[in-house]
Amino acid sequence: MSTKAELACVYSALILADDDVAVTGEKIQTILKAANVEVEPYWPGLFAKALEGVNIKDLITNVGSGVGAAPAGGAPVAAAAAADAAPAAKEAEKKKEEPEEESDDDMGFGLFD
Repeated sequence: MSTKAELACVYSALILADDDVAVTGEKIQTILKAANVEVEPYWPGLFAKALEGVNIKDLITNVGSGVGAAPAGGAPVAAAAAADAAPAAKEAEKKKEEPEEESDDDMGFGLFD
């Protein structure tokens, strides 16, 4: 039952965000009643509180960006950490791309000798 309740609250929050309406527990509950979906009374408030101060549209469009979503209020810190991590990641990729020198010397052993 909780999975169904979670999905119903997620979809109702997405509907509200798509219509540029503030996501509140009461509005989520209104959509759920209109859809004839019964959930525990704490779910709409829980989702509204979790999405408080979060731009849902930006969250959706940045899902595949590779940078983790930061909680509300931590976005500048996360952006700075991501900016610092980018050069380090490029250097790590360069190190991986450099092949190790392989020796042509097979030490006198062959597969079919």
